[in-house]
Parts: sequence; C-alpha cells; structure tokens
Amino acid sequence: MGIPEKIKSIQDEMARTQVNKATEHHLGLLKAKIAKLKREQEEEHARKGGGGSDGFDVRRAGDATVVFIGLPSVGKSTLLNRLTGANSAVGAFQFTTLTVVPGMMEHKGARIQVLDLPGIIKGASGGKGLGKRILAVARNADLVLLVLDVFQPYHEEVLVNELGNMGIRLNQEPPDIVIEKTSSGGISVAQQKKLTRTTERFMKELLRMYGYVSARVVVREDVSADQLVDHISGNKTYAKSITVINKIDLVDGRFLESLKEKVRSGFVQVSADADRNVDELKELIYSRLEFIRIYMRPKGGPTDYEEPLIMGRRATVGAVCDKLHRSMRRDFRYALVWGSSVKFGGQRVGISHTLHDEDVLTIVKVRG
Repeated sequence: MGIPEKIKSIQDEMARTQVNKATEHHLGLLKAKIAKLKREQEEEHARKGGGGSDGFDVRRAGDATVVFIGLPSVGKSTLLNRLTGANSAVGAFQFTTLTVVPGMMEHKGARIQVLDLPGIIKGASGGKGLGKRILAVARNADLVLLVLDVFQPYHEEVLVNELGNMGIRLNQEPPDIVIEKTSSGGISVAQQKKLTRTTERFMKELLRMYGYVSARVVVREDVSADQLVDHISGNKTYAKSITVINKIDLVDGRFLESLKEKVRSGFVQVSADADRNVDELKELIYSRLEFIRIYMRPKGGPTDYEEPLIMGRRATVGAVCDKLHRSMRRDFRYALVWGSSVKFGGQRVGISHTLHDEDVLTIVKVRG
C-alpha cells in the first residue's frame, strides 16, 4: 500500500469515528499518523526531484516579501499594479496570471517585494491546478495577503484551509515547547503550564510515534493536540496574514457592513480598480511587518538620519552586519549603540545584541 492509500485509509477511519471525549485521544493519534505520512511523501517527492520552476522560483529581494493568495479573478494583478507600479497582466477572465509576477512597493523607506501568484482553487493543496507550487511560494513569505472578491467573502475559509493543508499556519505562534533527546531515562515531561487541552499520555505516544525513545520535554504553555502534532511533525510555517476585500466600488455601505458577519477575521476594504484605500493597505502591510529603523553612524562621522536601515523586529547587530556586507560579520570587532536597547548612549555591545526601533549604530571592524 502506497502513502496516498495509507492516508486515505486513515481519513476513512476518522470519518467513521464519532467525535467525543472518549475518542479524542484516538483521533489525535490518527491525525499525527497522517502528518507523518505527508512528511514522508514530501521527502520522497523532493528526493525524486519533483517540482520544477517555470517562474515559481523567485529570488527574495528588498526588506521583506509579501504574497497574494486568492482564487482566480479577485483582482490580485490590479492590486499589485496599484501597490508597486508593476506591469502584471490584467484581464476580465480567469487565470490571467500563470506565473509569479514580482513588484517592489516602497513605503517609509522600506522596499517590500510583493508577489502576485496565480489564482488557486479548492483542492490546490492536494495538487489541483498549480496549487502545490503556488502555495509553496507562500512558505517563504513574511506576510500573506488573502485577497477576496467582495461578492465571495466565504472563500476566506477555502484559502485558510488550503494553506493549512500545506503546513502554513496563519496568525499563530509556534507552541512554546522544548524537546531534547536524551540517551536514557525514557520520556519525561515537565509542565510549567498545566495541560488542559491534551494529556501527557498523548504527548508521550506522539513522541514515540516519531521515534523518540528517551527525551526531556518542557511545556511552557497549555497546548492543544493539534499544536503538538504540528510541533513534533515539523515542516510547519507560521506566517502573518491580512484579509483584503477587493472591488468595494461595486457595492454600497450596507453591503460592506454585512461582510463583518461573513468574514471571520478583521479585514481591510479596497478597490484596486478605483484606487480606494490602497494607501491604507500600504500602511497596514508596513505595520504588520513590524519593521524597525536603524540609523547608521560611521566611526567618527555624523549619523545618517535620512536613509535608515530597515530591519525586522528583534534584529541583532549580527543581522545588520549580514545585510550590509557578507564580510562584515567576519570583520566585526564590536558595536556602539545609542537608543532604547541600551542603558546609556554609546554603549559597547556584541554581535548578538538585539536592537530597537530608531537605535543609532556604529560598527567597529577589526584592524586590517
């Protein structure tokens, strides 16, 4: 029996099993078996060289990458053109975009790469259409924009499910669990936060399923069975997202108000065609990416307040070195920092120091 058949057999068993307190444990283990089989399937596919490019291998550029995910004909290409000035083909028919079209959005000194992906369809994560290749691009994005047609807001659930099936978790944080393999002693679990949504027994069985014989586990938050499966099975991506309702120029205010009952998350309303609320969307994208601005001060020179270096939240001095030049980390001696991340101005710090927004930074290199 091949992997697809094994997955189908387990799914059939789950469908036959009544969901109640007595079957929770069993269903959780069945979900874990499916996750394990899917990971084996992906690894086998990678070994055989599956995939291919055809425009889907995009080099990262700028300070962050944003991708559009949506069904066909929701206006992604027009929105890309409004945000970036890119020349993505626009047409009033489905599947206009057949490859990845990149654009660059500039806002508040940040250069943000925006990728217009072909429209996906229900079942994309299972291989329908170009689905798997489209969704794989989203794995490497810093932010996902779920683009919906104003008349089809219920498609948000389709998009979230397809991304979830590909191992992309939107607007979630990875569970705070530490698992350390040990040479002996079996599996021990230390609960810093008492488990109420699953059990220690389930956790131990799950670990054994994934080949752990002896391990030390520290649980720092109350996690669910699904979170445990995600964490232990690995190959999951946690991404931020914004839901965008497009084509609002075609409806009135009462219709827009009714959307609040139909869309489960908060959303931003735009019209790419009429250029409405596009600037607000730019600001929201910038805000969700949580950039910080670092002002560079050359040794013995003035601070450059005109063009800050744009970095991600929790960026370290080392990350700045990497962004400036590939040799900077190798030649690093120490840094001087002025700002809220240090106790006093001009404090000397090491390469692992975490910077704050609007810090001033001087990097001192070893003498050549």
